[in-house]
Amino acid sequence: MSQFNEFIETYLARIPRSIRWVDCVEILLITFLVYHILVWIKNTRAWSLLKGFMVIAGFILVAAFFEMNTILWIAQNAFGVAVTAVVVILQPELRKALEELGRKNIISSIVPFDTNRSLEEGRFSDKTINEIVKACMEMGKVKTGALIVVEQNQSLSEYERTGIEVDGIVTSQLIINIFEKNTPLHDGAVIVRGNRITSATCYLPLSDNMALSKELGTRHRAGVGISEATDSMTVIVSEETGKISVAYKGKLDRNLDAERLKEKLKLIQNKPEEETRKRIVWKGWSKGEK
Repeated sequence: MSQFNEFIETYLARIPRSIRWVDCVEILLITFLVYHILVWIKNTRAWSLLKGFMVIAGFILVAAFFEMNTILWIAQNAFGVAVTAVVVILQPELRKALEELGRKNIISSIVPFDTNRSLEEGRFSDKTINEIVKACMEMGKVKTGALIVVEQNQSLSEYERTGIEVDGIVTSQLIINIFEKNTPLHDGAVIVRGNRITSATCYLPLSDNMALSKELGTRHRAGVGISEATDSMTVIVSEETGKISVAYKGKLDRNLDAERLKEKLKLIQNKPEEETRKRIVWKGWSKGEK
């Protein structure tokens, strides 16, 4: 108990008598960081680990209260090993969190160096959307499995190298021919960049999300896996049921029809505001003429 009281007194002695505005900002920043860390932990398996650590911390406080010196000595020497063990256990979650932080493009949002480039190169046309939707509908009717990954801002070159280069304009006939059963290119994923199919038969990372339905096969888990690792959108056609699903940001939307699939693809089309405004004005004129 005396050690605990000594620790409290030492800590209180370090608190400054006067509080500056910088201290208030620092408290707000720390609060913001702790809040987001707790939100991140709650959505991962680290939440159960945190509850276990809270139990251990409570046990150590009880040991400090009753001055159990041997237990305190063991806890003090095991702390360094425990930190290393946590990093090893949570390596997949920590990697995912850093990837998400890197995807936010904080610097580019403040200083937009490549704004024009992103508008010109990172966009695909309405024709590409229609061709993808048409191909998926046709393949769904005959239960032909398909896996189409549409690139957004983050490059998929790492996964393109696992497949065969195609470099063809997106058309429904080409997509259907690629995924036709018993053909050389049907096994694996197709990667779409802009208005072109860059590669086929690409291998994708499988998701380890335990919340996914057990009835989903490797194709769906690969679609969710690539959406967890990148900002791409993946369109999946089930070989068993012919139903169409979309994986985006780690979430899977199932049983989509043509209109809903178009809406999903338009979310990442990233058209300039001028083009969208022109379309709205044109629609307004056409309604007025009618």
